[in-house]
Amino acid sequence: MVVTARRHIAAVLFAATTALLAVAPGVAHAVPSFGEVQQSFRSSDAAMYDRHGELIQQLRLNPNERRLSWIALEDVSPALRNALIASEDRRFYQHSGVDWSAVAASAWGNLWNTKTRGASTITMQLAGLIYDDLRRKSSARSMTQKVSQVFIAQSLERNWRKDQILEAYLNLVSFRGELVGVHALSRVLFGKHPSGLNQSEAAIAVALIRAPNAKPAKVSERACSILKEQGAPQECNGLQGRTELVLARATAKGEISGAATAPQLAPHLGRKLLKDAGKPIYSTLDAATQRFASDSLRRQLSALVDRNIEDGAVVVIDNASGDVLAWVGSSGSLSGAAQVDGVQALRQAGSTLKPFLYEMAIEKKWLTAASLLDDSPVNLATSAGLYIPQNYDRQFKGLVSLRTALGSSLNIPAVRTLVMVTPERFFQRLQTLGFNLRESGDYYGYSLALGSADISLLSLTNAYRALANQGRYSGVRTATNDPRVTYQQTMDGGASFIVGDILSDRSARARTFGLENALSTRIWTAVKTGTSKDMRDNWCIGFSSRYTVGVWVGNASGAPMWDVSGVTGAAPVWQEVMQYLHRQSGSQEPAKPAFVIAQPVQFENQLEAARTEYFLPDTSQRVLQVAKSGEIAPMITYPTAGMLVAIDPDIPPTHQRLRFTAQGAKQGVWLLDGKPLKAAGKKSADLGFDWMPWPGKHKLVLQDTNGVVLDQLQFEVRGALVRPPEGKSLKSKVSFSGR
Repeated sequence: MVVTARRHIAAVLFAATTALLAVAPGVAHAVPSFGEVQQSFRSSDAAMYDRHGELIQQLRLNPNERRLSWIALEDVSPALRNALIASEDRRFYQHSGVDWSAVAASAWGNLWNTKTRGASTITMQLAGLIYDDLRRKSSARSMTQKVSQVFIAQSLERNWRKDQILEAYLNLVSFRGELVGVHALSRVLFGKHPSGLNQSEAAIAVALIRAPNAKPAKVSERACSILKEQGAPQECNGLQGRTELVLARATAKGEISGAATAPQLAPHLGRKLLKDAGKPIYSTLDAATQRFASDSLRRQLSALVDRNIEDGAVVVIDNASGDVLAWVGSSGSLSGAAQVDGVQALRQAGSTLKPFLYEMAIEKKWLTAASLLDDSPVNLATSAGLYIPQNYDRQFKGLVSLRTALGSSLNIPAVRTLVMVTPERFFQRLQTLGFNLRESGDYYGYSLALGSADISLLSLTNAYRALANQGRYSGVRTATNDPRVTYQQTMDGGASFIVGDILSDRSARARTFGLENALSTRIWTAVKTGTSKDMRDNWCIGFSSRYTVGVWVGNASGAPMWDVSGVTGAAPVWQEVMQYLHRQSGSQEPAKPAFVIAQPVQFENQLEAARTEYFLPDTSQRVLQVAKSGEIAPMITYPTAGMLVAIDPDIPPTHQRLRFTAQGAKQGVWLLDGKPLKAAGKKSADLGFDWMPWPGKHKLVLQDTNGVVLDQLQFEVRGALVRPPEGKSLKSKVSFSGR
């Protein structure tokens, strides 16, 4: 009689629901496919793997929920699947989304106020997990929500397979606290993969579905009931103690027990790649190289702990592919600012920009590797006052070849070379090499030769990679699905080869560093160090035939180090990493481009040892010919381009003068606004000419005696002056001789 009544109630409920669906089409939802639901799933923990598939980094993305990767149904323990169906939906494989018999039983129980099993099927619960507006909140669902849930459940059953419904449910259902999905549940509470859950663990897991926040005793009681229904009452022995232990783990946010804990090998690159990742990322990193570089950096900084240094970074790039093989952003626990990424942080470059400056001078055929440069005191007028560069050791070497000046990292020859190249031209070249400097060349001025610009370790290392590739520049890759790099010829191949040869020359660097130092390797390498002002930054960047390695050490706070240079700070790490990379293979010296000429040279008064030197076409000296002094290209040194001059109203106009100066020209003519200037009462003038300033915008030109323009610029004078006396001209012609 009771069974017949329940069947009648079920038939009535089915007819009523059908009628509601017919008259309320607005409650219907467009049911997504299984693939769409799976694709939209986002793990709260993004995983990064190395190029070989080794897990190297995990990052928590969602602080409110803990979801791990989607788990296929075949990877879920059969014990859990059986416990779920036994507890939540016994007729799961028979019904078509709604178990009308269970609905009738629930209605009958409500009628007689007796407790019955819930009528919501797994498929109906899944509808509430897919659509947030159907999710059960603190209050009961409305009639419209219930009807929608029935409609969606039936639609799911028509379009999805039973195994897909079960798989989606197990990945989307909440268990306890922040834990969502069977993968997070298994890893956090049981410290194992979902495939390894046993019968009692499965019962505890399913018991949490109905009462996620219940006390351990209640969860244990519910789990024991499930075990008894499955014919395993013996599993109830000691179940409460196990339940209390397991549920205690749910309160420890941010940690995953057991095998899921990933080594945090690359936290900085991990944050960069995983912050918006919806699926695992396969990086270009090599886990073994990453470990070695990190360990090497920590060993070196531990040895320098008494020198006020705690931070560092290392980058390794494959020359051919542009793949980043190591990205060590900090020294980890040794650092007080371990979250700062030293690979991308902007720091002053020091002497590490000099190779690109000399490459440009060689490329333009203004200098050669054998050209002699003057390492002697120099004062350069700038719009901000006199610029007086100094060498690192505050000594002067006199005439030195470009090879020696670069190899030994002499400052004054580099500044003299920048006077010839000009800061703006050099700035533009650095931009094409990916430095993305924030200011203009004129902003940095002549100090740009000594690395006054702020750059990142990544951009600097990749620019050296362009030297390794004989002038071909490309971006880098950090993920295996990034597009392959595209090269562009940014620097001259021959000039890049010559600069690389200089950087590999032990003899060239001997005057500053000696023959044996941390820059010397058992394989062919080209390397340059740099130290910024007040010893705040140490750099060592260099390349072999296969890899380019960059190292920075310093303090993230910007505090200066104590008596630490690039050779003693960053270079030991660079050498260790480079030797590790070539532990099983050598590094071949790059082949000389066919158009580069190799010729012997000798120097006057044995200034430097005779040697074979490399030259670009039309720049070589003959055998035994003395290499002549490298002359600074003719250029105006004062005023500077764009300079703004203000007339002082408190000084009589006749006592105010603006002195024009130039370098590199033996004879020439000044022209101001198209008119030649003449020094009254002088037969000739030296490189300087005193001009009485006149308000307005002016164009200053320096010509040789044949009328060829050597240099030109524009500047402006502001202030009020009376007009010059009638018939008096301030513009005439003069020739001059260089010093």
